[in-house]
Amino acid sequence: MGKVICIVGRNGSGKTLYVDSLRKQWASDTVRYVAFGDAYGASTDKSYYLQLRWNQHDIDEETPTVGQLLERTFAMTGADTPERRALQQHLYQQFQLAPLLDKYIILLSSGELRKYQLAKTLLANPKTLILDNPFIGLDAETRSLLRELLLSLTTEWDITLYLVLSKSDEIPDYTDTVISLQEGQTVTMSPQEYRNQLSPVDPQVLNEQLRQAIINLPTHQDDYHADTVIKMNKVSIRYGERTILKDLDWTVLNGERWSLSGSNGSGKSTLLSLVCADNPQSYACDIILFGFQRGSGESIWDIKRHIGYVSPEMHRSYKRTLPAIHVVASGLKDTVGLYVRPNEKEKETCRWWMRIFGIEHLADRLFTSLSSGEQRLVLLARAFVKDPELLILDEPLHGLDQYNRQLVRNVIDTFCQRKNKTLVMVTHYEEELPGCITLHKKLIKQQ
Repeated sequence: MGKVICIVGRNGSGKTLYVDSLRKQWASDTVRYVAFGDAYGASTDKSYYLQLRWNQHDIDEETPTVGQLLERTFAMTGADTPERRALQQHLYQQFQLAPLLDKYIILLSSGELRKYQLAKTLLANPKTLILDNPFIGLDAETRSLLRELLLSLTTEWDITLYLVLSKSDEIPDYTDTVISLQEGQTVTMSPQEYRNQLSPVDPQVLNEQLRQAIINLPTHQDDYHADTVIKMNKVSIRYGERTILKDLDWTVLNGERWSLSGSNGSGKSTLLSLVCADNPQSYACDIILFGFQRGSGESIWDIKRHIGYVSPEMHRSYKRTLPAIHVVASGLKDTVGLYVRPNEKEKETCRWWMRIFGIEHLADRLFTSLSSGEQRLVLLARAFVKDPELLILDEPLHGLDQYNRQLVRNVIDTFCQRKNKTLVMVTHYEEELPGCITLHKKLIKQQ
């Protein structure tokens, strides 16, 4: 029977380095690793750009589908036996992959990508499996199914699991051992011993001086002050034979704070891509933004300069060796990557927001050298750096530890106390929603 070992620690505590050292020690074909970045595709894929998911015409005709890629993996990793076929079908059923098999990878939601990566890895029939934050990006039902599947892997297939977790509350009940990284030290204990030594996170971790500094930020003369920030009338989005959104009506008024929910593949990120004008179909839809009809003459840059945005797609697209402060500064220019060097005043603004998120000390570090949680904090600073009227936060707390999740919620709550600030936030964890959110919209996955 296999074992379940959880590796936990604060963001930047060295969890990834610890796992890398284990992999070097083992160096075996029976060891498989699914990293945080794999949820968004291969990190070596240099052709990826932020809007690619919404631009189907950029997909080559010879691009394989999910089903074809999984079948290739099946053929490469073992004999075609009835037992392996049974495992394949079990995985497809557990992850509800049947509707995805004829889709291209790039068109999958982040949660659907996570399912694909896990199924692909398990098809290799590993004896040791290392999963970096396996539950992020998955809706509640799929997280529950994954916990059951992971347990069955240890009991039925004798696989030893290493789960690298940022959220210590996601340690499964059937865990055998917890390895906690604390200030460079590795402490091994039982799950109960680990839980006993945890301290609750203070509900207010943003210090009062910084909180007041956010509240007292000056207003901008060129801000929009429209009563209606977003208005969608009978919006429908289709990709080939697949309907993602159908006759969607939605109105967001100035100063409202919305949560946007729905199962994996229900169209949440697609909806937000319409608002941000990343989706080419946005100009064929009846959409009003900041009181202006979409397509009435505004450029994509007119839209973006009033929106602060973070998403799994954005995280995937930042694979460049830029200093972290340049990533934050790119939010001032609305670019992915920085093509204009920031001046000293802009750098000071960037450092100020990095200080808010507790990452000012990372300013000169290369973005790609940071942990996934530190990268997410940098991208959050990027979203806030231009003091936008509309914040669109798609799974903003991915990969963050308990302390940093509370810090980000504090920052959002404080920022939204100001006038002319509107929020739309997506998360699969209801407990992650900041207290300022009072309105909720749930999308239903189209059949």
